[in-house]
Amino acid sequence: MRQLATVQKISEVCPIENADAIEKVRVLDWWCVAKKGEFSAGDDCVYFEIDSLLPASHPAFAFLAARSHEVSVATDTGEARGYRLRTIRLRGQISQGLALPLQTFALNAAVGEDLSEALGVHKWEPPIPANMAAAARAPFPYFIPKTDEERVQNIGDAVRRHAGEPFHVTEKLDGCSVTFYRTADRFGVCGRNWDLLDGDNLYWNMARIAQVEANLPVGYAIQGELIGEHIQGNPLKLKGQRLFCFNVFSFSSNADSRYLNHDDAVAFCERLGLSWVPVVHRGYTLPHLDIAELIEMADGKSALNQNADREGLVFRPLVEAREEMRGGMCRLSFKAISNRYLLKGD
Repeated sequence: MRQLATVQKISEVCPIENADAIEKVRVLDWWCVAKKGEFSAGDDCVYFEIDSLLPASHPAFAFLAARSHEVSVATDTGEARGYRLRTIRLRGQISQGLALPLQTFALNAAVGEDLSEALGVHKWEPPIPANMAAAARAPFPYFIPKTDEERVQNIGDAVRRHAGEPFHVTEKLDGCSVTFYRTADRFGVCGRNWDLLDGDNLYWNMARIAQVEANLPVGYAIQGELIGEHIQGNPLKLKGQRLFCFNVFSFSSNADSRYLNHDDAVAFCERLGLSWVPVVHRGYTLPHLDIAELIEMADGKSALNQNADREGLVFRPLVEAREEMRGGMCRLSFKAISNRYLLKGD
C-alpha cells in the first residue's frame, strides 16, 4: 500500500521571497510550505503526501477547512470524508504535501514509520463513472503485483545510487489501470484493486476488443492503462478508448515470477497486437544527485497529442533490477509527475 503519512526528518529550511509568515521545508525530495519558525533542519515531522485524504474529524487538520472543502472516498469499511492535499503554489513556491510536527499527534514513532492507518489517512481517488463500474469477483490476485509506481521524490537516495546508469523512459498516461491474466483454468480481468466479474464494463469490453483472452498465454499477466473518452476526463482529448501496455509479468513458476525486461515485454505485446506506452528515451543516463532535473524533465507535450500536456514520465532500467526502497526490496521503477500538469489539473 502507498505510504501516505510517514515520519520523516526535515532536511532543509529555506525562506520564501516576499513571505513573512511562511517558509519552505524539504522532506525527502519534496518541498512544501510551513509556518515560519515551525521547523528547524533535523526535526521530526509527519509528512502527508499529495492526494492524501486527511480526516476532517481530526483536530490537527481543522485549519484546512478555511481553504478546502470536504470530499469523500469509498473505503473497505464504508466512506471516508476529509480534505484532499493537492499541489499548490503559495507566494510563487510550489508546495507538495503537508509537514506537521510529530508532537502534534502524541505518537511514539520512528523515522520511516507509516502512520496512514493510525491517523485515518486514505488515498483520494476520483469518483468512478458509470461506464467504469464493475462488480468484483475477488480481491486482486495475490500472485501478481499491483501497478502503483513510487514517486521519485520518495526514493531519492535509491535513485541516486543508480546515477550514471541507462534507463528507458516512457510516458505516464493518465487513465485507469487494468490487468489481464491467464492461469491454467481461467482468464481474469482486474481494475486497480479487484478481480472483476465478466460484464458490460470498460475493462472486460477492452479485453474483448483487443482479443486479449484469445491470445494471452497461460502464466502471464499484462498490465496497462485505459485512456480516452469518458475516462478520467480524457486529458489527452483522444477519440474513442485505447489500451496501452506497460508491464508483462510471468508467474508460470513461483520460483521465477518476474517482470519481463523492457524489450522482451514490448515484443511480447507486439505479438499479441497490443500497443506499448510511448517511449520517450531509451538509454537515458540518470543524472548524479539532481532529482529536480527529473521533475523538470517530466514537463512536456504528450506523444499522443502534441496539443496536450503529458502527466509525467516512468523510469526503469533496461534490465529489470531490484533495489532497497522504503524499508524493503522492491522493483526498481519510479515515476516523475509533471508539476505543470498537477497545477493545471488542480
